[in-house]
Amino acid sequence: MKKNVWNILYLTPPHVLRYCKKCGKKTEFFSSGLFRVNAQRKYLDIWLIYKCNCCETTWNATVSSRVTPQSVPSGLLEKYTNNDRDLAEKYAMNIDFLHKNGAEIVLPDYRIDGDCLQDQKVQLLEIKNQFPLPVKLSAIIRKKLNLSQKQYLNVIESEKIRSALPLDLHKYKLKDSIILEIHDYPFCDKTHSEP
Repeated sequence: MKKNVWNILYLTPPHVLRYCKKCGKKTEFFSSGLFRVNAQRKYLDIWLIYKCNCCETTWNATVSSRVTPQSVPSGLLEKYTNNDRDLAEKYAMNIDFLHKNGAEIVLPDYRIDGDCLQDQKVQLLEIKNQFPLPVKLSAIIRKKLNLSQKQYLNVIESEKIRSALPLDLHKYKLKDSIILEIHDYPFCDKTHSEP
């Protein structure tokens, strides 16, 4: 049985919605990719700096608060002070980190990298999500296969797309990965829209 793999690739980290004092309203803030490390006596505070999309007012998302320098591994502390790009992205893509900071998340645009499905009776499809952003599985499949909402519902109800786990494929949000069985692709004309 052929196995296809799709990877979800995000074009940017998610923006967050926050009240901007300068704009006087809720606006989108984006990660600057920069950290701020503040040393006060024996303790450190570490933040990831966000900027307002409209006026560039900054907001600091707390990474660590009131920690001793000895409690932060030296290599990690160096990454904070040198504004390590990968580390900043790791925090900016971390939903738990953003929620702990009281941020309301705006999902970023993404593309789906992977082969097209084959004209086969049964095949497996693995969808991988490198960052656990709550993207709906239905949106991913509809986007890649060019299906309308109604067509997607028909395909699910006729079990042409199935999961081995008991999941509601109408509402399921992809965490890290999922494997699906695809039956009778391309789907019949009533449920499939040609690209």
